[in-house]
Amino acid sequence: MKILHVIPSMDPQQGGVCQAVKTMIAGLSEKNIKNVVVTMDNPEEGFLKNSPFKIYALGQGKGPWRYNSQLSIWFLTHLVNFDVVIMHGLWLYPGYALHKALEKLKRISYRKTPKLLVMPHGMLDPYFQRAADRKLKALRNTLYWKFIEGGLVNSADALLFTCDEEASLAQEPFKPYHPKQQFVVGLGVAQPPPFTTAMEHSFNERCAGLNDAPYLLFLSRLHQKKGVELLIEAYCKLCEQNIRHDTSLAPLPKLVIAGPGLDTPYGKQMQELASSYHQINQSVFFAGMLTGDAKWGAFYGCEAFILPSHQENFGIAVVEALACGKPVLISDQVNIWKDISTHGGCYVAASSLKGVSELFNYWTGTSPGIKKLMSANALSIYEKVFSLKPSTNRLLQAIQDIARERR
Repeated sequence: MKILHVIPSMDPQQGGVCQAVKTMIAGLSEKNIKNVVVTMDNPEEGFLKNSPFKIYALGQGKGPWRYNSQLSIWFLTHLVNFDVVIMHGLWLYPGYALHKALEKLKRISYRKTPKLLVMPHGMLDPYFQRAADRKLKALRNTLYWKFIEGGLVNSADALLFTCDEEASLAQEPFKPYHPKQQFVVGLGVAQPPPFTTAMEHSFNERCAGLNDAPYLLFLSRLHQKKGVELLIEAYCKLCEQNIRHDTSLAPLPKLVIAGPGLDTPYGKQMQELASSYHQINQSVFFAGMLTGDAKWGAFYGCEAFILPSHQENFGIAVVEALACGKPVLISDQVNIWKDISTHGGCYVAASSLKGVSELFNYWTGTSPGIKKLMSANALSIYEKVFSLKPSTNRLLQAIQDIARERR
């Protein structure tokens, strides 16, 4: 079987979808499935080099829609060579071009066209239609759904979702919504490399001044939907409260905020917010984007991972933390929170200032024995639910079921 993955960009700074595609391909490749990617990136980009699978990079798309005139031609030329095509993500030109190319091939080609699967990766979440700062974008999406995107979704042979919550939420924001089939296939995360002292040293170099102090780790894009402002404000206010009252409360660990986006307006605003709490000397560290040894050193060295997102479809970094045996402190807007909570590997609270403060207080009020048990549970959850093998088996079963169907 030969599968084509369509994704606007494989740039890791664009979020978790590209990492999801990489892990999916890694799992499928072990099952002797041939995988090819087509993307709207410049072929000279460093993140495309040394890829273990074939990537067709057709050049940077134009404008926010990522229009690229070469894509339609490429689809018409190559699609018939694949059994299945998976469209990763929505709302951009690649989905439109794919839908139109498949329609044209069905009209003019005597050869069988590939089955079309669409994996929204959370992009049908009602949050994006309801958020106060997205009113114009919400209107744009409503119109786009009516004239373009609804046709892609409703004509696809199936939709693939990462969790039950995503599948449920996808039914809410747009009408008509009537996918032919839908499968919850999950999303596997590759097992992290074993800890080495090189990881610790690499992370310490990126986080000078931490000096081996205990810390909680946020590792994600610095973006409004991640709730970084709640994280910083709740943390700094609790630190000030401890200083002001000189209480016997358990001290808060340091807070490390890692991820791309420091140079964006939002990222700069978050750094200014942290620096405005003058009494908090060297308690909040902005490490920037971490990769390789530095990233794994950050995971292995933290007490726990924290992510107070306003919306999070899956949370690859959450699962990576579990895979390193780290409890996670997450909001109830991280769609996989129920799966983790059922097995005792997390604390969960609302995505609000009060909720994030509760997460900090839960953690500092937890005994060493319970923290150790939560760490063991975290690793167990990863192995049973989120490791590569079970998710790959679910994905492959869904693909095989659909591929066997006759058009």
